[in-house]
Amino acid sequence: MKVLFLGSGTSTGVPVIGCHCDVCSSDNPRNKRLRASVLVRSESTTILVDSCPDLRQQALRHNLTAIDAVIYTHEHLDHTTGFDDMRAFCWRRDDKLPLYAGSSCLAHLKRMFAWAFSEQNTYKGYIRPAAHDHEGHPFTVGDIEVTPVRVEHATVETYGYVFRCKGRSFGYVPDIKVLPAESRSLLQRLDVLAMDGLTTKEHHTHLSVADNVELMLQLAPGRGLLTHCGHAVDYDSICRMLPDFMAPAYDGLELDI
Repeated sequence: MKVLFLGSGTSTGVPVIGCHCDVCSSDNPRNKRLRASVLVRSESTTILVDSCPDLRQQALRHNLTAIDAVIYTHEHLDHTTGFDDMRAFCWRRDDKLPLYAGSSCLAHLKRMFAWAFSEQNTYKGYIRPAAHDHEGHPFTVGDIEVTPVRVEHATVETYGYVFRCKGRSFGYVPDIKVLPAESRSLLQRLDVLAMDGLTTKEHHTHLSVADNVELMLQLAPGRGLLTHCGHAVDYDSICRMLPDFMAPAYDGLELDI
């Protein structure tokens, strides 16, 4: 598998509008963060995780013209409002674009973009999704096995995912405050695990950097990455604080797992 970080930032992105802090003013390109999203690819399959509001910019930046499916972590706007930009991934296909999400997120998408899910939506210029409620159960997209991982984040139903292909594993959990006991084994000893590291201070709905490190040490992946980072996270400073097997993700980071 290959994993491309299209965006590694929180809901505001970095720099934040109107902010002149050291990180927002930094000339380090790894402190420039679009909203969080990743692309998971095998030799024959391409999966987009979340359609953030920066999707158009991300797709143009990385020459992304086709995907085989989109998977959603949860319904918050920084993970869903690039939805209509996925019309470009439907123009060259005759079938509908497979879309996987939990029940709450799927209901939210159908309310917000009702026209897209309508039976009358047959025009090829529009996004035409084929919705699948995974109900927390594993599923397969092409040659990639996908396991939903239920986590606690704010008050909405939220999932991380584990992707497996040819014996390799990648876990992606961009929004999390608590990892329930029943989900813990699903994230144990993965090859790579990318997980929420919003800020350097305690936060009521996200892991802090310190929280992330503590949990990573327990889960023991081969490589651990921080993502969904805000403007309190300076790339170089955080690198010096992390254990050797960890680093912050950054926009454009590509992993060959």
